[in-house]
Amino acid sequence: MSKNYIQSEPDIFYKNGIDIEEDKIESFHWYLKSAVNGDKKAQFNLGVYYENGIGIEKDEVKAFYWYQKAAIKGFEDAQFNLGLCYQYGIGIEKNEAKAFYWYQKAAGQQLSNAQFNLGVCYQNGVGIEKNEAKAFYCYQQAAENGFREAQFNLGICYFNGIGVEKNEFKTFYWYQKAAIKGFEDAQFNLGLCYQYGI
Repeated sequence: MSKNYIQSEPDIFYKNGIDIEEDKIESFHWYLKSAVNGDKKAQFNLGVYYENGIGIEKDEVKAFYWYQKAAIKGFEDAQFNLGLCYQYGIGIEKNEAKAFYWYQKAAGQQLSNAQFNLGVCYQNGVGIEKNEAKAFYCYQQAAENGFREAQFNLGICYFNGIGVEKNEFKTFYWYQKAAIKGFEDAQFNLGLCYQYGI
């Protein structure tokens, strides 16, 4: 059993309040020990704690630092969060090209929210030249992985012919998939489909 694994075990209990009182400060303490020893999941979780002020004073610069450490080691959730940091200037100066880069890294590991954000980047020209066909492809990947926002956007693509030929049947299909998962915009659009016979 590795040293990092041993250190991360107590935190599972602290984080989930299993058989002990929930203690975010103690949880942070154990994440920090494990993160300093190089555990990428602990580094990511430390970033989340710093970004949201959990168990420690909020510090977006430190959040960025720990996300970056974990992202460089290939942890897809950290790569996604690093993309968000670059896109919105969280703990670092905004840089849309770097945001796109990190979304692409995470999307390459089949992370649905990264695939979706990559599609948004392609559709709107965020950090990359606009490319509707690639936007559609990214939405399709995320939608097939069950990401409801992507399912909704895929419906919009089929309705408006964004990166794909218009197809009312597929519009309805993807709106329905997202609506069943509780996505309100999809539920509204599905209502329109029924109202107007699309």
